[in-house]
Amino acid sequence: MFSMICLLPVSSFAKSIMILGDSLSAGYGINPQQGWVTLLQQRLNQQFPKQHKVINASVSGETTSGALARLPKLLQTHQPNIVVIELGGNDGLRGQPPQMIQKNLAQMIQQSQKTKATVILLGMKIPPNYGTAYSTAFENNYKVLSQQYKVKMLPFFMNGIAGNKSLMQKDLIHPNAVAQKILLDNAYPLIKAAL
Repeated sequence: MFSMICLLPVSSFAKSIMILGDSLSAGYGINPQQGWVTLLQQRLNQQFPKQHKVINASVSGETTSGALARLPKLLQTHQPNIVVIELGGNDGLRGQPPQMIQKNLAQMIQQSQKTKATVILLGMKIPPNYGTAYSTAFENNYKVLSQQYKVKMLPFFMNGIAGNKSLMQKDLIHPNAVAQKILLDNAYPLIKAAL
């Protein structure tokens, strides 16, 4: 007795995942090979050999405005099935109005969904010294967008890392190499579910 195995060419069900992020996804201050996006590709290769491709379109220092300007060409070039948006932190650190951040993220979600891509939002939080009103408005952006556009959202990408000095680089802003697996573990359930 043997089971029938469906021999579909790999390309017929392979998916491409584009990570659109800032320094957290670009691997700032560490060897990019140690970054969570590279670890994501490695984990996918183990679980789904040669099926899924990760495109890292992240840039250190990226803002929602900068990414929005780059997105149309990225979507056209890579035609991703899944777009993971990890942005907003740099806008927040610069004190940009939360409404503007939300508007930029909304446009990125809309553009990605127009190409039939599944969108995942990786939420961020802002240090408490920005004041409760700003921090709350900033964090609420992700919840509002997740509900409005029916996209899966991780409330806080840096969960389990932020505030832990042993997992941060000397600047206490960027996660170190050890923290990258935690970032991956935080994001992976949503990415896997989207596959």
